[in-house]
Amino acid sequence: MSQTQDYVKWFRHSTPYINRHSDKTFVVMLPGEAITHANFHNIVHDIALLCSLDVKLVLVHGARPQIDQRLQLADTYSHFHKRMRVTDSESLPWVIEAIGTARTTLEAALSTGLPNSPMHDADMQVISGNFVVAMPYGVIDGVDFQHTGKVRKVNTQSLKNVLDTGAVVLVSPMGYSPTGEIFNLSFSEVATHIASALKADKLLAFIEGEGIKDVDGNLIRQLSINECKDHLTDHGEKMQHDEQQALSACYLSCLQGVQRAQLMSYTTDGALLTELFTRDGLGTLVYSGYYEQLRKAKIDDVAGILDLIRPLEESGILVKRSRELLETEIQNFHVMEKDGSIVACAALYPYGNSGELSCVATHPDYRNGGRASALLQQMEDHARKIGIHKLFLLTTQTAHWFIEQGFAEGKIDDLPIGKQELYNYQRKSKIFIKNL
Repeated sequence: MSQTQDYVKWFRHSTPYINRHSDKTFVVMLPGEAITHANFHNIVHDIALLCSLDVKLVLVHGARPQIDQRLQLADTYSHFHKRMRVTDSESLPWVIEAIGTARTTLEAALSTGLPNSPMHDADMQVISGNFVVAMPYGVIDGVDFQHTGKVRKVNTQSLKNVLDTGAVVLVSPMGYSPTGEIFNLSFSEVATHIASALKADKLLAFIEGEGIKDVDGNLIRQLSINECKDHLTDHGEKMQHDEQQALSACYLSCLQGVQRAQLMSYTTDGALLTELFTRDGLGTLVYSGYYEQLRKAKIDDVAGILDLIRPLEESGILVKRSRELLETEIQNFHVMEKDGSIVACAALYPYGNSGELSCVATHPDYRNGGRASALLQQMEDHARKIGIHKLFLLTTQTAHWFIEQGFAEGKIDDLPIGKQELYNYQRKSKIFIKNL
């Protein structure tokens, strides 16, 4: 009778969380180690329960141990640089096979529906696809990462369409380039980008330990985003790789607009449900409490804008501006402010019924969260209000992003006469036009 009452009490207390999580979007990070652990099927049962409660789920899995094992069978191995695998042409087929095996294992587990089991009548749909566009990681410190890549873009609308059907989206740590190349990706980076692109309500990261520990070995129940950054700075290099990777993903996701990210153990039965449906949980919560707004710039913003654009000026992406010039032109700027700091800016210079979009910049920590697109939309709305019907811009390194925002390549003759006379032929900037 006592156990029955405890169950009833727990179920009643979980009701507010059930209501709160319904129709929300969660991105789950499941490392390859979890797939081979004895608790794996319990995790799958808990994922099925979330689906039955109308939680929209994207499950991003890792495959590091599976890749290591497959390479060992092939009598070869990978080189690592700064904890990241270098995927060469010889090992790429084995990497693809290992990732495919991990994905198939997950799909099979999520598809079971045996009687007398938690999966009975679950009837879950699991859908995978080319949701991630990738690009080469490149050469770092003289090391060519070859077929190791990074996320270039997430096909957000396709993901949303699948989630709206009630299916679980299963994403593997692979991405494809527009030229048909295959890249081995970090599953934590994939999860972070997807959570940011979807503006997910939560990122849930499984690790081996119960959560993040302090220097005395005590579990840290929660970290603000600033505390999380400080912990990574002070202790990141000493942390276990899976903890450092997961905590970094939580931090970056919260920076990009995810309100809460939670770490929990894949070795503990029921850790996911306890973390989501009880007040204290079992793991570590990272939360974002920042305030963010788009607004016209003020003279007090000059220092913040200068700090934001200086690295881009030094790399040649933006034309250099002096403080004096910026102060005289501050009325042309709009900024995005987050917790008192300028994290993005853009300027609009009228030329009759045309306008030049200039000095578009986003702080590196806040990219990939849709902020630049939101700021561009505000600039376009402002342009329409003041009678501008066509925007133009000059750029040397960010052409692809502006094309994705609806701009088309133009010619010098498309510029207003006053701007044609100022065109710098040595800089060879490309011209892009957008009719409003």
